Amino acid sequence: MVVRLRRQYAAMIVSGSQLALVLAGLHFGEPAAWVAVLAAVAALSFLAWIGAYRRWRAIADTPTSQVASAAQGYAELAGRAEPREGGPTRAKISGLACCWYRYRIERRNADKKGWRTVEEGESTERFLLRDATGACVVEPDGAEVLPARRNTWTQGDHRYTEWLVYRGDPLYALGEFVTLGGPTSGSQRDRAVGALIGEWKRDRARLLERFDLDRDGELSFAEWELARAQAKREAGRTDAAAGPGTDVMRRPADGRLYLISNLDPEKLARKFRIWAWAHLAIFFGGVAGALLAVSSA
Repeated sequence: MVVRLRRQYAAMIVSGSQLALVLAGLHFGEPAAWVAVLAAVAALSFLAWIGAYRRWRAIADTPTSQVASAAQGYAELAGRAEPREGGPTRAKISGLACCWYRYRIERRNADKKGWRTVEEGESTERFLLRDATGACVVEPDGAEVLPARRNTWTQGDHRYTEWLVYRGDPLYALGEFVTLGGPTSGSQRDRAVGALIGEWKRDRARLLERFDLDRDGELSFAEWELARAQAKREAGRTDAAAGPGTDVMRRPADGRLYLISNLDPEKLARKFRIWAWAHLAIFFGGVAGALLAVSSA
């Protein structure tokens, strides 16, 4: 969980690390030290550029689907957040009703000059994304959640911060869309038909009684086709009895980006595009600076 939390602040962590490296370069002041510092700055920027570019292109290149017509697989949905049946989630610190929360508790340092984190976490309860065509269950576990709402307050030597997704908030999700349960897929139905015919073959007397129309003790090609048609009808009735399946948005098994946010997707894409270009510029600046420092050493 802590790894997922740190991922939200990747840009700040990279920027802070780069600033620390530059301060170290100023402290030592030697060309050799600047070579190492600027090379490290360039390496950090390159890694950060990869992350920002990946997120920008994933958001920009995936078309928005509606819940009722979304294809199985990697998809982008946009709608409103709703709690599942059974009531809303309650934020850990404030107790506010919400669909999702993240929290952080910090204690003031003894020198009163900063804060240290003593506890942090986020909810894993499922909630719903609803659009004009239907609702989809969202599994936040494993997602990179970028919320727009944040509440911060201080009590004594403690500072509390909560990030929240409320009921009715705009909700954007990019991940693996699957329908669980309900009618089977074509390949699943074919397997069900084969299993049903295999079961009938084990009771040969019953099989002949049902489908040996000319009573010659064998099933002709036409009689086998009749048996297969009946098996398909019975498998179809099982599908109908199963009713509609449950649409779920979850973390992709292939490691692709899983993103949930109550920010507008266009703003998200623009944010990652700006970070991508900024890190690329810093990368080239760091490389150029390191080469200049080498020539001066």
